[in-house]
Amino acid sequence: MSRPKPLIAGNWKMNRLPSAAASWTRELLARLGRTPVTAGELALMVPFTHLPAMLNLAFGSNVALGAQDVSAHEAGAYTGEVSAAMLADLGVRYVIVGHSERRAYHGEDDALVNAKAAQALAHGLVPIVCVGEKQEQRDAGNAEEVVLKQLAAGLEGLELAGPDDIVVAYEPIWAIGTGRTATAADAAAMGAALRRELRRHYPAMADGVRLLYGGSMKPSNAAELLAQPDVNGGLIGGASLELDDYLAIAGAIR
Repeated sequence: MSRPKPLIAGNWKMNRLPSAAASWTRELLARLGRTPVTAGELALMVPFTHLPAMLNLAFGSNVALGAQDVSAHEAGAYTGEVSAAMLADLGVRYVIVGHSERRAYHGEDDALVNAKAAQALAHGLVPIVCVGEKQEQRDAGNAEEVVLKQLAAGLEGLELAGPDDIVVAYEPIWAIGTGRTATAADAAAMGAALRRELRRHYPAMADGVRLLYGGSMKPSNAAELLAQPDVNGGLIGGASLELDDYLAIAGAIR
């Protein structure tokens, strides 16, 4: 099987106002109209408040929109939560589940990540399942064990119709927002381990599942990271807020 089509997914986190996001999107689409990115897929994971306007602007383009979280519940008395059905009704394609910040700041565990991924799949959304180790876990030599355990728990019971139904993002927690970046060799080794774990769960389609690197990818290191066999794109944080940087990373796909 050939390598999956790369995905460059920008994660804006809690940044930008909706009005500024609209003007940013217009400029992105204008620049893509002049210089299309043909080697990969672009997506933007933005706050819930930004989605309606950005979806309207990006309709019919090659830029997909995604949410940064989703409820594990179908519907009901869950004040402040947003369901997968609501996101699907808007036209959202992707949703992040299990981001390290959700795990760290909101106490989300593997069981909750799994429930959120199941909700996403049930409503035709593509969950981006995040996994990653802390610095002390890597220093202790337990990085692969920790990450593969997270992945196995996150995938438990999930049935896929095809490899595009799910995306896995490896985010070494020690490299998020710190300026540190795993080496290309580190990313390649963990990507290969994740691919092996995927083959245990989905032997017929594992090689087509996209594996993203999510630890401070930027224009200066994107080409080397994206050249690794089991790095099929990036989950981009701060660099995705800067249009030049986001497009430079997308342009690094070969």
